[in-house]
Amino acid sequence: MKTRLWPAIYQLVLTLAVFLVFTFPFIWMLMASFKTQVQVLSTDHIFLFKPTFKNYIEVFRDNDYLRYLLNSFLVALGSTAFALILGLPAAYSIAKFRMHTLGTVILVAKMIPGITFLVPWYILFTKLHMVDTFTVLIVSHMVIGLPFIMWVMIPFFEAFPVEVEESSWIDGSSKFRAFMSIVLPVSVPGIVTAALLSFIFSWNNFMFSLILAGERTKTLPIAVFNFISASNINWGALMAAACVITLPVMIMALFSQKYIVSGLSAGAVKG
Repeated sequence: MKTRLWPAIYQLVLTLAVFLVFTFPFIWMLMASFKTQVQVLSTDHIFLFKPTFKNYIEVFRDNDYLRYLLNSFLVALGSTAFALILGLPAAYSIAKFRMHTLGTVILVAKMIPGITFLVPWYILFTKLHMVDTFTVLIVSHMVIGLPFIMWVMIPFFEAFPVEVEESSWIDGSSKFRAFMSIVLPVSVPGIVTAALLSFIFSWNNFMFSLILAGERTKTLPIAVFNFISASNINWGALMAAACVITLPVMIMALFSQKYIVSGLSAGAVKG
């Protein structure tokens, strides 16, 4: 009995320790969002304090954070959608025609830091008078998300049985119809995983929005700087804004957890 009990206790303690290490920053951020500036900076009010909603009122009422939230949703959804529209057929073609050289090029493109494109983009879009538009932000985020989606989806399409597609062709389906009605439904776990990770990249992106966005198209990571000045940092409001940034992504990840786990595990086996 003891020989079975001790390993279980060890695993439980280890799991709790890892859980606390990874979740404590978020827990501290959440608690700090309901504290005053004095409470945040005081070691006497780490866990015991009187909650206040003043920070969230300041975020949404005084700083128009709802508009920045909608801007981030628009850019992240737009860039992810266009990256999927272009990336899924491209990944399927590379997988089925065994274009390994092109696959290597895509992998290299994925590894190149996004900041490499930033200066040429800024010069180009400035001359086109397109800075501070949603089009520029969506395109710039899509260029980075597109290679990632293709890189994730190629193993899924490579492992798809050719016989299933050939049988649908014999039944009269076109290649495009077979791709849409047979291949894509089977690849849903991989598609959800790639789409969510691409969405998170766009949602959290700071550098592109800092250079290419303006007051009209400002996104959440840039809006956070409203609470930082040269002489002071409004920690309570800053933590409330950080919670607003984190919460939508966490909700999406929780609801799509089943697809993410199966997508990552399947991609690891097939790759």
